[in-house]
Amino acid sequence: MDFFTVVMEPFRWLVSSIMVAFHDWLGATGMAPGTGWTWTLSIIGLVLVIRAALIPVFLAQVRAQRRMRLLQPDLKELQDRYKGRTDQASRQAMAQDQMALYRKHGTNPFSACLPLLIQTPFFLALFQVLSGISNAAGKGEGIGAMSREQVLEFESSSIFGAPLSASLLHGGGDFTAVAVLAVAMILVMTACQFLTQKLVASQTMAGQDADNPLIRQQKILLYVLPVIFGVGGIFFPIGVLVYWTVSNLWTLGQQFLVARRPMPV
Repeated sequence: MDFFTVVMEPFRWLVSSIMVAFHDWLGATGMAPGTGWTWTLSIIGLVLVIRAALIPVFLAQVRAQRRMRLLQPDLKELQDRYKGRTDQASRQAMAQDQMALYRKHGTNPFSACLPLLIQTPFFLALFQVLSGISNAAGKGEGIGAMSREQVLEFESSSIFGAPLSASLLHGGGDFTAVAVLAVAMILVMTACQFLTQKLVASQTMAGQDADNPLIRQQKILLYVLPVIFGVGGIFFPIGVLVYWTVSNLWTLGQQFLVARRPMPV
């Protein structure tokens, strides 16, 4: 095993264990264990568990973003003070003053990315599990916490005629069904991503100078993140697209609630 495989192994087990737990519970309630809808709901259950666990991180992110907005006048004053000074000593002094300013306000420029960064290993683990289903099924093996029988069940399961383990780029099953479902979910998740960034930007940009670095960053994220998700979606299995679509819907809902009911800094 390489280093990355070893590092990701606990995440694969955790992700697959949550999916299997939901799958077994849904089977106990009367749903057919081998159907695509049972596995789809298991993936949605995984999203709900991960995103619910990240609520404290999200709230901390929102507070950090608001502190970041409040420090913009001080940051602008600092940048004006060092404007035109390009020597090494001035650049180093400016960087130190900026860090002191961030510490004073209890925030940093990367706070907006924290929930996404924390969620990344779980997403990668799910991608590895679902993209490895076909290979594991061919070898008659399990993967993560999924038994051999569950791997075979998942491999043969589908929704709307599209196998959950198939992807737009690599195909599998009925290509038309896979393409229609994949494109539909890619459009939904990129639209959610765009609307979420639009909400964040509308709160961040309110009353701010258009030349402000934070404003420029928000404008870039507004268009770059949806493009990244849209392009990346062609590589994702249908099951992973289900995860990201539901996760992005959750994020949009969270941001909408925050926009309607501002929290104290």
